[in-house]
Amino acid sequence: MVRRLSVRSPRLQRARRPPPSAPPTTAPMDSPSPPPPPPYPPAAAEGGPAADSQAAELPRLTVTQVEQMKVEAKVGEIYRVLFGNAPNANSLMLELWREQHVEYLTRGLKHLGPSFHVLDANRPWLCYWIIHALALLDEIPDDVEDDIVDFLSRCQDKDGGYGGGPGQLPHLATTYAAVNTLVTIGSERALSSVNRDNLYKFMLRMKDTSGAFRMHDGGEIDVRASYTSISVASLVNILDGELAKGVGNYITRCQTYEGGIAGEPYAEAHGGYTFCGLATMILLNEVDKLDLASLIGWVAFRQGVECGFQGRTNKLVDGCYSFWQGAALALTQKLMTVVDEQLKSSYSSKRPPGDDACGTSSSTEAAYYAKFGFDFIEKSNQIGPLFHNIALQQYILLCAQVLDGGLRDKPGKNRDHYHSCYCLSGLSVSQYSAMVDSDACPLPQHVLGPYSNLLEPIHPLYNVVLDKYHTAYEFFSS
Repeated sequence: MVRRLSVRSPRLQRARRPPPSAPPTTAPMDSPSPPPPPPYPPAAAEGGPAADSQAAELPRLTVTQVEQMKVEAKVGEIYRVLFGNAPNANSLMLELWREQHVEYLTRGLKHLGPSFHVLDANRPWLCYWIIHALALLDEIPDDVEDDIVDFLSRCQDKDGGYGGGPGQLPHLATTYAAVNTLVTIGSERALSSVNRDNLYKFMLRMKDTSGAFRMHDGGEIDVRASYTSISVASLVNILDGELAKGVGNYITRCQTYEGGIAGEPYAEAHGGYTFCGLATMILLNEVDKLDLASLIGWVAFRQGVECGFQGRTNKLVDGCYSFWQGAALALTQKLMTVVDEQLKSSYSSKRPPGDDACGTSSSTEAAYYAKFGFDFIEKSNQIGPLFHNIALQQYILLCAQVLDGGLRDKPGKNRDHYHSCYCLSGLSVSQYSAMVDSDACPLPQHVLGPYSNLLEPIHPLYNVVLDKYHTAYEFFSS
């Protein structure tokens, strides 16, 4: 049941009444804002029948709608300051606060407070969020690399996969986090610490008869499990036809009528699962099984008036979707040939779900699959950005940055390492999304604020820094 609040409630009236300076959401951000309309009609005489009749006719807002109004008001105040400033002041306002972010992230590697005990089963994720964010800033400290490799080695289960901590149950999500961390460190010691034989056996045990994967022994089956498994297997060059069999058909069943991808069949489309499903299909070379045109449309419309992305239809903007949604659109910029072919063919002539779209079989060699991730990133973008990349940078720099370092979900929220990682990943994606040549550097007009804001490029299929990916690719290919 959807929770609703009546506008007769004094609490709702306070929540709905925007600050006097808040601009209406329909006004352009660079134009003077007319006075906002009253949030509801003037009240009739209190206690009379007219008041009851009027209240009965007033629209009722959901809790989410009330919160949306609050977020738009906060973001509007920030943007109004930006557009009221002199150009030289805007350059300072749009600066990426590198030193503060590095200090915050580095401190998190060495000490976390007692409140982090709730993340005891997510310690490889903490390693990944922090190390990847530092790699984007090109500031990984040398003095912690060996300690991280030693710690993750203790998280590696003797039968394959990585748990959330030493002695914990191996889990595909923490396996993804651990392997991405080791790839980001990039040393021979880090890369050779991955027991690929046991890892392959662990993934086979997680394989379900549906073609998808379970997150852990007896755990849930969803698109996230398929992505983490296929991504890791591709990255360390153990992906073969046995692991790939049936995964594409499962993900195809998860694409919804909206165009996005749900966590499982018949569920709601979600930004995180859409990225996971799309990236998995690319790594399997089965992306033409998806309806890419409707997927692009769904993701593109998730960029809201705040300039950031929401994760689901009619939900609030969240800084982490700067990557999940932004990277999904960045991936499709290289797939426009497939999109054109799909649009030219009639619906009735499309390949039905379940057919092998790319001729792969269970006997396919791992080296064949490993090339998909490598070849994909070498492709040039076949079209410009499919989202407003400058506006997304604006949201991250103005609304997600915290003065003391770290990044957050939205104004009013606290910073954390998760949002620091994915906001910076989204910033990198948006800075490089306008490039046609994959080897070129972005032009100054593609980077909002000073050019020193430019981050390291990432491989969007894995979300690891591109140079680190190439090192890992050469290591595991040999």
